[in-house]
Amino acid sequence: MQDDTHFYEPRLGHSLPHDPFNAIVGPRPIGWISSHDAHGVLNLAPYSFFNAFNYTPPLVGFSSIGDKDTVRNARQTGEFAWNLATRPLAEAMNASCASVPPEVNEFELAGLTPAASRVISVPRVAESPVSFECRVTQIIQLQGADGTPVDTWLTLGEVVAVHIRKALLKDGVYDTAAAQPILRGGGPADYFSIGPEQLFRMFRPR
Repeated sequence: MQDDTHFYEPRLGHSLPHDPFNAIVGPRPIGWISSHDAHGVLNLAPYSFFNAFNYTPPLVGFSSIGDKDTVRNARQTGEFAWNLATRPLAEAMNASCASVPPEVNEFELAGLTPAASRVISVPRVAESPVSFECRVTQIIQLQGADGTPVDTWLTLGEVVAVHIRKALLKDGVYDTAAAQPILRGGGPADYFSIGPEQLFRMFRPR
């Protein structure tokens, strides 16, 4: 059976054309994070390491490889907003990940509209059908098993306000597929979308 398994230790390299780790842990929700610095300069960037981590209070987090503008902004202001990346907004989301200087406004670069939030000062993406307004709870520098710090920063935030386009609420229940969310795959350019054909239901055992 061992001949049927590709085995490797990450510290020694995977010997494959592309690192499979991101493809195995995927597809992943996209952390499309809007923020601004202490002077109000806007930033918008997508992060492929993003997820929800708690119900009450609702906590979400994104991980940045490098102490980038978004992390610095979150540290300065204590706030950020998450915006749902959808299939119609895929090209705009991709444009917002361009490597540009901190003074460049990615909202303008991607042709998107900043919309005022209700609880925090950071604007949302007006075109996105769902947004979370978040207050930072922790910013953690990650480390390896040996305790060595790595240049990766996990930013966690409490969701203090939620915006949902009413068309996505069917009899009061949020319709995940109708929002057409996109998710990050593992290849250099791989993304996935969700549609009703992927839906199946399983109820927890009693």
